[in-house]
Amino acid sequence: MMLDFLKAAANLKKISRQGWIDKLSLNHPESVADHSYSMAIMSMVISDMRKCDSEKILKMVLLHDLAEARIGDLTPNQLSGEKKKKLENNAFNEIIGDLPGNIKSQYLQIWKEYQENISAESKLVHQIDRLEMALQAKTYQKEGHSQKKLESFFESAKKDIDDPKLKELFTKIIDDN
Repeated sequence: MMLDFLKAAANLKKISRQGWIDKLSLNHPESVADHSYSMAIMSMVISDMRKCDSEKILKMVLLHDLAEARIGDLTPNQLSGEKKKKLENNAFNEIIGDLPGNIKSQYLQIWKEYQENISAESKLVHQIDRLEMALQAKTYQKEGHSQKKLESFFESAKKDIDDPKLKELFTKIIDDN
């Protein structure tokens, strides 16, 4: 019953993060699973420090890119936001389709909450997503990749992070030599 779900989640280890390929021409960029793991660690610590609902936040982090197991990591310039959302929703529903009803409805609710980005938890997860991207961009910069090619990642994160503590952490990431 849950084998297809587990296979889909494991497939994220083989899905490369497309933005790093497009902007840096990397042959072996981080995978979506790498990104999700890093986000999970960041989210765990941040949500525990804030005394948030860490379980819900971690589930949201682990589910937020699950649809990419079916459709790949689509970048904003590949298709419209509406079309991407439709593809992601269909893929997500397929992936969770055989899970027990109570689990499926819980995951679907968390998925929708993330997509709507209106709850405190979803806003935090969206910002941690950007923060993790900035951390990975900084890692690539330290490995010798062009600051100029990475600038759009840093700018995107800077624009999307408005939480004061996460802004402070973002600044520390950027200033880290």
